[in-house]
Amino acid sequence: MGVGGVSKRIILGRKLRSSQLGETLLPKRIALPVFASDALSSVAYAPDEVFIMLSVAGVSAYAFSWKIGIAVALVMATVVLSYRQNVHAYPSGGGDYEVATVNLGRRAGVTVASALLVDYVLTVAVSISSGVQNAAAALPFVDGHETEWACVLVALLAALNLRGVRESGAAFAIPTYGFMIAVLGMTAYAAMRAAEGNLPDVESADLKLLPASGYEGEISQIAMIFLLARAFSSGCAALTGVEAISNGVPAFQKPKSKNAATTLLLLGAIAITMLISIIVLARNMGLRYVDPHDLERLRQGDGSPLPDGFDQHTVIAQIAKAVFSDFSPGFYFVISMTGIILILAANTAFNGFPVLGSILARDGFAPRALGSRGDRLAYSNGILFLAAMAIVLIVAFQAQPTRLIQLYIVGVFVSFNLSQLGMIRHWTRHLKTEKNPAERRRMYRSRAINTFGLAMTAVVLVVVLLTKFLLGAWIAILAMIVFYVIMMRIRQHYDRVEAELVIGDADPIMPTRVHAIVLVSKLHKPTMRALAFAKATRPNLLEAVYVGFDQDETDKLLEDWDQRRMDVPLKVLYSPYREIIRPIVEYAIEIREANPRGVVAVYIPEYVVGRWWEQILHNQTALRLKGRLLFTPGVMVTSVPYQLRGSEVGKEREDRVLYRSRPGDIRRGGRDR
Repeated sequence: MGVGGVSKRIILGRKLRSSQLGETLLPKRIALPVFASDALSSVAYAPDEVFIMLSVAGVSAYAFSWKIGIAVALVMATVVLSYRQNVHAYPSGGGDYEVATVNLGRRAGVTVASALLVDYVLTVAVSISSGVQNAAAALPFVDGHETEWACVLVALLAALNLRGVRESGAAFAIPTYGFMIAVLGMTAYAAMRAAEGNLPDVESADLKLLPASGYEGEISQIAMIFLLARAFSSGCAALTGVEAISNGVPAFQKPKSKNAATTLLLLGAIAITMLISIIVLARNMGLRYVDPHDLERLRQGDGSPLPDGFDQHTVIAQIAKAVFSDFSPGFYFVISMTGIILILAANTAFNGFPVLGSILARDGFAPRALGSRGDRLAYSNGILFLAAMAIVLIVAFQAQPTRLIQLYIVGVFVSFNLSQLGMIRHWTRHLKTEKNPAERRRMYRSRAINTFGLAMTAVVLVVVLLTKFLLGAWIAILAMIVFYVIMMRIRQHYDRVEAELVIGDADPIMPTRVHAIVLVSKLHKPTMRALAFAKATRPNLLEAVYVGFDQDETDKLLEDWDQRRMDVPLKVLYSPYREIIRPIVEYAIEIREANPRGVVAVYIPEYVVGRWWEQILHNQTALRLKGRLLFTPGVMVTSVPYQLRGSEVGKEREDRVLYRSRPGDIRRGGRDR
C-alpha cells in the first residue's frame, strides 16, 4: 500500500462493503446528538441575539424577553409537530425537498433544495465561528487567529464524518449529552437557589445600559413593534436544525419513521426547555448585554466608560458564572460543553447536506458524484463540498458570527413554508380517496397541524425578510438564486445528454470503412505492439503516421522503416512550426471529411511505468492529443500500453494489496499469503 493509501486508511479506517450499510444505521440514543446538535447549540447564541436586539431600546425593553422566548418556543413546537407528520409521510430522506417536489412541483422542490443547501453551509460557518470566538476568550493562542482555527476545525469535522455516520455520531454523543446536562443542571441549580431566595446577579447587572441613537426618550409604537419583530426574528435562529431529522430518516434504525419522529419530539422538548430557561434566568439575574461592536453603550455604575479591554462574556457564560459562584467546576463544565457543542453543531449539517446532495444527484439536479458513497459508506463528495463552501464563507467573513448570523435562518424558513404547504396538499389529496373514518380523522388532524405550522412560519419569514434583508439576508437570498439556477442548468444538461443518447434508427448502421492510423514517434517496441494490435483489428486501411519537423530525424526514421521492411506504409506530416497535436488532428479530420460514413481509428502507443513521479516524465503529449481527438466526430482513440520493466514495481504493490491477508480469510478458505 502506498503512502496515500496508508494515510487514507489512518484517517478514514478500513473500507466497508455495501452489504454492511445496515451496520451504520443509528439508534435513537446516537441519532439524537447527531441530528439535534445544531438545534440544541442554538440555545447558546439565540438568547444573546434576543437581548442584543432588545438592548437598543434600553433595559426597559428586556421586560419583553420572556414573551419573545415563548413566541419562539411556540413556533418551534409547531414546527416539530409539523415535521413529525413529514417523517411519517415521506421517510425516504428527501425531507422538505421531497415534500415540495411531490406536492408542489419541480420548481418548488428545487427552491427548497437551494434554501436548504445555503442553510447547511451557513450552519457550519456560524457554528464553527461562534465556537472559535468563545474559545478565543479562554485560549490566548486562538485569539487573533480565529479564521485559521475555524478552517482547521471544519477540516477535522469533515474527516470525522468521512469515517461514517455511526462513528461520527458516537464521537459526538458524549459532548452533546454533556451540554444538555450542563444547561439543564445549571437551570435546576439556579431554581434551587431562587427557591432559597439567594439567586445571585450576573456580572453585568451593575452596569448601566444606554439606549441606541434614535431610541432615547419616548419610543413610538411602530418603532417598538419593529424592534420586537427584529428580536423575535433573531431568536428564531433557535429553529435551525429541526429540519435535519426529516432529511436523515434513512440513517435511523428500523422502524425509521417512528424513531425519527420520537427523536424530533425529544429534540423539541429539550431545546424549548433550555431556551426558555436561559432567557428567564438572564432576565431575573439582571443581565445587561449589547452588540460586541457597540460596547460604548455600556457604562459603569457611576456612569463612567468601561475600562479598556473590557470583555463582555456571553449570556450563558454570565449566568453560569453567577449560578455556580460557590462551585467553580460547574461553571467550567458549562463553558467547556458550550464551546464544544457550538463546534459540533456543524455535524448536523455534515449529516443532512450529503444525504440531500445524493437525492438531488439521483434526480439529476446535482453532479452524479454527490450520489456516490465512499469507502466508509458515507457520501464523501457531499461532505468535502460542504466543508469547502463553509471554509470559503469563514474566510470571507473572518469567522465573525455576528456578521454571519444576519445571513442565517432565511433559507430554513423558506423550506419550512414550502414544506408545510406541500403537506397540506398531501393530506388534501389523500382525503379525496380515503374512506376509513379513523384514517380521515387522523388526516384532518395532521392537516390542521400543518396549516397552523404554515401560518406561523409564514409570519416568521415575513418578519425575517423585513428586519434582516438589508443587514445581510439579501446575500443568502442571492446564494439561493444562484444554487437554483445552477441546479436547473444541471438538470437541463442531463436531460439533453439523455435525449442525445437514445438509440435512433440510423445508429446501428455499421461504418462503411475503417481507416486506422498508428502514431509513431520512433521505431521501437511500443510502436511495434501498436502496429500489431491495429493489424489484428483488420481495418480497411492501415497506415503509420509520423509528425516531422527535424529533417535529420525524419530521414533516419524513414531509413529504419525501409531497412526493417515494414509492411505498413509510413506517412510523414511535416510541421514547420514544430507542432505535433495540430497536424494529427487536422489529418484525422481530412480523412473523416473524405468519407463521412467511415471511422478514423487512432492508435496511440503509451508507456506504463511503476511510480507516480515517472508518469510525469511520459505520455504528456499523448494525453493532450487524446483530449483533442475526443471532441472530433467520427474519430475513435485507442491507447496501446507497453509495460516497462519499472511497471513491475507498481504491479507488485497492487498484488500486495490484492492478496493481503484479512481477518477471517483462512477460516473462509481464502488466500493466506
